[in-house]
Amino acid sequence: MADELKTPDPAVSVVGPGDGETIVLGTTRLRVLEDGSNTGHRLGIAESVLAPHTPGPPQHRHAQHDEGFYVISGAVRFTVGDQDYDATAGTLVMVPPGAPHTFANVTDEPAVMLSTFTPDLYVQYFRDLQDMIASGQALTPQANIRVMSGYATEPATDFA
Repeated sequence: MADELKTPDPAVSVVGPGDGETIVLGTTRLRVLEDGSNTGHRLGIAESVLAPHTPGPPQHRHAQHDEGFYVISGAVRFTVGDQDYDATAGTLVMVPPGAPHTFANVTDEPAVMLSTFTPDLYVQYFRDLQDMIASGQALTPQANIRVMSGYATEPATDFA
């Protein structure tokens, strides 16, 4: 009888080194490790590889989610408002809702980051950008901003 009343353990998600959904956006390659489907949409996680001299998105603000960036290797320049921060391996950058930010790889070496999105809604933004590119549209800053607007994100025009 005790077995009948026992609640099953929640499923555990394991994403191996070669697994996950790959999204290519120009010189950036993302590997979606968690799209929110295993976390009740509370958390999304992606590994990002930025080729040397990869510009980031237009500086922007998220209204509904926190974004975290953990630099695994290389260096990434984060611009927050009018200040630049050069983050090297082992650095964590947490961006709360409302904070203006962007990032870029300004070095001659690739950079790898682990990015978190809480909640997960921004994972679909990357899929939408990939679909836009696949349909032949250019990934211009204006197109990027147009797609961002569907995810409670707006350009930080006061720092453009």
